[in-house]
Amino acid sequence: MRITDLLKSESIALGTSPKDKGDAIAILTSLMEKGGNLADRAQYESDVLAREASGTTGLGDGIATPHAKSAGVKAPGLAAMTVPGGMDFESMDGNPARLFFEIAAPDTAADVHLEVLSKLATMIMDPDFKEALIAAKTKEEFLGLIDAKEDGTFEAPAADEAAEGEPLPEVSAKKVLAVTACPTGIAHTFMAAESLEQHAKRRGIPIKVETNGSGGAKNVLTAADIAEAACIIVAADKKVEMARFEGKPVIQTKVANGINKADALLDEALSGKAPIYHHAGGSDAAEGAAPEDESLTRQIYKHLMNGVSHMLPFVIGGGILIALAFLFDTFDPANPGSFGSNTWYAKTLMDIGGVSFGFMLPVLAGFIAMSIADRPGLAVGFVGGALASASGAGFLGALIAGFVAGYVVNGLKKVFSGLPHSLEGIKPVLLYPLLGVFLIGIIMLFVINPPVSGINNWMIDTLKGMDTSSRVLIGLLMGGMMAVDMGGPVNKAAYVVGTGMLASGEYGIMASVMAGGMVPPIAIALATTFFRNRFTEAQRKSGVVNYVMGLSFITEGAIPFAAADPIRVIPSCIIGSATAGALSMFFDCTLRAPHGGIFVVPTIGNPLLYIVAVLVGAIISAICLGLVKKRVE
Repeated sequence: MRITDLLKSESIALGTSPKDKGDAIAILTSLMEKGGNLADRAQYESDVLAREASGTTGLGDGIATPHAKSAGVKAPGLAAMTVPGGMDFESMDGNPARLFFEIAAPDTAADVHLEVLSKLATMIMDPDFKEALIAAKTKEEFLGLIDAKEDGTFEAPAADEAAEGEPLPEVSAKKVLAVTACPTGIAHTFMAAESLEQHAKRRGIPIKVETNGSGGAKNVLTAADIAEAACIIVAADKKVEMARFEGKPVIQTKVANGINKADALLDEALSGKAPIYHHAGGSDAAEGAAPEDESLTRQIYKHLMNGVSHMLPFVIGGGILIALAFLFDTFDPANPGSFGSNTWYAKTLMDIGGVSFGFMLPVLAGFIAMSIADRPGLAVGFVGGALASASGAGFLGALIAGFVAGYVVNGLKKVFSGLPHSLEGIKPVLLYPLLGVFLIGIIMLFVINPPVSGINNWMIDTLKGMDTSSRVLIGLLMGGMMAVDMGGPVNKAAYVVGTGMLASGEYGIMASVMAGGMVPPIAIALATTFFRNRFTEAQRKSGVVNYVMGLSFITEGAIPFAAADPIRVIPSCIIGSATAGALSMFFDCTLRAPHGGIFVVPTIGNPLLYIVAVLVGAIISAICLGLVKKRVE
């Protein structure tokens, strides 16, 4: 398959002048639709905007590659656009974007198109080829240039002859290796690889680059390559296999820097000052090292999210089964404490759900510790979380245990760093778990658990003893936080508090959190339905999808609309979400399952009033959107 098999003439626009980023994506999506690649244009455009909200695809050097793997795509394809005058696409280097390739990939396991797309990504990194495409006058010329480049017959303009006596680039004796990887593995991975290879070639530096794309690792670095390398550059936004680089100089950086800062990375690789990588026994992160340009707050957030993401399947599965046990059981007035286990089928659900739910705190602490200290931290964190659970320190105690366990293990690594190399193998299997578990046990039992248990019990008693107005205020805060960044750190903070309270037997906060999270997508759907002249045709079509996403408690469905008009959309959604959270508390709604949306409403305390709370919040947000958004001509 060739590139021009994916790029049709009707999917090319030359000499355009988009008004802004949203307009550029709308033009490209329209071109993609004309090429017959889309089954659902609205879905695809929504997915492209969602991808853009997570990080710009303006790669710098005048190039942008908006893309999405989407259920709205029926066949892989490309759309191309040139903007000779340039436009602001929030590029990584701050420069205007002039050459656009939009990529459409079906949301299936088939990745036959990836090789073609990776080839295109590397081709447009050639500055002469890029400028020739931007200068093309006809679609036929544009396609012809691509065919020539793919065939190896493209001829760049003759370069100026070197000044007399000017030396040729000296070939370096030092070989540099690199690994490039991005989460989607469609474009950035291969563009970073091409950029590093081209800059190394111009400077006479031998280089080999391994690419970890969606189709798997290609051009894999061998043991012989690694042994003779002067340095390894890991330009990646996802984890790659790191144990093989033990004892070698390694530079860890973002994939974007592989594209835009290739020369600086090569300079550092050859300087002899790159840090030596020491693998700590099984994970994919450097021992005690954090990626460059990452603040302490960001590191803490990533460690916390690693714990929460591994914890949630246990909480969701167990929580819903426990909620179903209450739903299907019969109430015995003579023995109210047995409610949820009076019938054999309710007891079965309760027992299974209870076991799953019981893993919540150990898993949270274990994977926070593993994120900090690699695999040796896992067992230590698990024990800390289990001790927090057994002592009544609850979610807060387990969270603290995870961080303490991780840093305890990192401390042990430093203490034992001076041991002979022959004893390296006993560190992860004996020294770290033995001393780590002992130390976290002592710290939890005598330092953390007593005060945290007291704080935890005080919080629960205070929440249960609050009058209605105070609980409404908490619901207002929790619900509003869910709409601030719709899946971002503030949203996650509220969600983590809600799930944490479940473990302590407080179910009202979780109800207000889910109510607040359901409002933004439902409000968007209502606004696109009843205030149609405030939205484009594409937005109206994708707005319908938000009914399903909102009812399913997928707040992220509102992200494309918030990204396109944050000043109006986000405050409007916050007002409605805060209202829904406050009403949920006012109606004394309770929720034992931390997810599920409309599908777990039958298990909610006061379900009809809960639905009222969500609908009132969504309607208020929709009305706000109708009032503040401008008419679309």
